[in-house]
Amino acid sequence: MTELETLSQVADLGTAIATIVLVIIIWKTVAQLEETVKVSRIQITHRFRPWIGHQNKIELMSTDQDRHQFAITLRNYGEIPSSNLLASFISKTEPIPKELAKKSNSNTFNLGPLLPNMEKRYWFFVDSDLIQKAKDGKDQLFISLYFSYEHPTGKSGYGLVSHFDAKADAFVHNEMWLD
Repeated sequence: MTELETLSQVADLGTAIATIVLVIIIWKTVAQLEETVKVSRIQITHRFRPWIGHQNKIELMSTDQDRHQFAITLRNYGEIPSSNLLASFISKTEPIPKELAKKSNSNTFNLGPLLPNMEKRYWFFVDSDLIQKAKDGKDQLFISLYFSYEHPTGKSGYGLVSHFDAKADAFVHNEMWLD
């Protein structure tokens, strides 16, 4: 009988160890599923919204004695359309904080909807005297462009602050951000 009792105890011990291993495997599986759910939420949140950004540098379009015309090309890199794309522009001789760029209502223009992979050009004008002073090194010139847009999951924005570089004869981006 002792061999049978020993064999029974070994079997009970084996069952207990197998149960513990099974509980650990189930616990790790549940933890992995929780992480998968988190990643899926992030992908859904970011996938199902428009991503508006500029496609190229700020281009000089034309000049006259009073002002220079510049253009920037915007593109929706997302998979759903945006609606009510608003473009705001500010120019100053001092650095522009992004909070001011986001709140400014001056020089605002409604560009309408922007479908996925669609591009639109936004034109803005800068006083020629400011450009000349920046080229001569007498003053600095900063601009801010901010684009807010609506989509089914809410409202977002994209902004940039740039300065005029006389050596490059172009605007150089200081800061870009997404809201």
